[in-house]
Amino acid sequence: MLLRLDDLTAGYDGVAVVHGVDLEVRAGEVVALLGANGAGKTTTLLAISGLVPRMGGSIEVLGQAVHERRRRSVADVWRLARSGVAHVPEDRGLFFDLTAAENLRLGRPKGGDAVPEAQLLEWFPALTRVMDRKAGLLSGGEQQMLALARAVVGRPTLLLVDEMSLGLAPIIVEQLLPVLRAIADETGAGILLVEQHVPLVLAIADRAALLRQGRVTFSGTADELAARPDLVEAGYLGA
Repeated sequence: MLLRLDDLTAGYDGVAVVHGVDLEVRAGEVVALLGANGAGKTTTLLAISGLVPRMGGSIEVLGQAVHERRRRSVADVWRLARSGVAHVPEDRGLFFDLTAAENLRLGRPKGGDAVPEAQLLEWFPALTRVMDRKAGLLSGGEQQMLALARAVVGRPTLLLVDEMSLGLAPIIVEQLLPVLRAIADETGAGILLVEQHVPLVLAIADRAALLRQGRVTFSGTADELAARPDLVEAGYLGA
């Protein structure tokens, strides 16, 4: 088991945002974490990364308990990468004054087994023509591809992706979601994907959990949730 949440409660300034969340991610599978804005999806990812306080329950990543850090820093990003976890935040976390190639270089493990550039460009072919451009000058779709490529270049065991579709045209989302499926299949990485594009995500996910007001209202296979539009509608009518 790559990730296990057991009765997780987490939040900010002593106020719980997620309550009693149970969740698991196994090797080679894509798990979708769904819900409306404010449902607690991002808070859950930050708690997994140790970047917001855990107020109850437990978090195990790659068999190790996660202990929160109250201030997020660049050191936290490297700490996660060294532990085999890559986190793509909703703001993408790129260094906008560096080129695409330089951003990718930062993700490569020193002396480690990096994904070859040819493989990265097979997954993200649009990056081929922008490697020498500064990240801040790329389109939103190109920035998201770069953020994903930088996250996977170090062969993470667990990949956390927060709101990949944020600000992107639907056609770009339709292109990127199958890439995440391919990465899980080809590398064996487990992927926890926070998203709001429910039909597209369920088409590539193995399992899904639906959050509403910080609580899990559904947990099961993607096919099971796809067959329950009433649950999805209820989850998105209110956070």
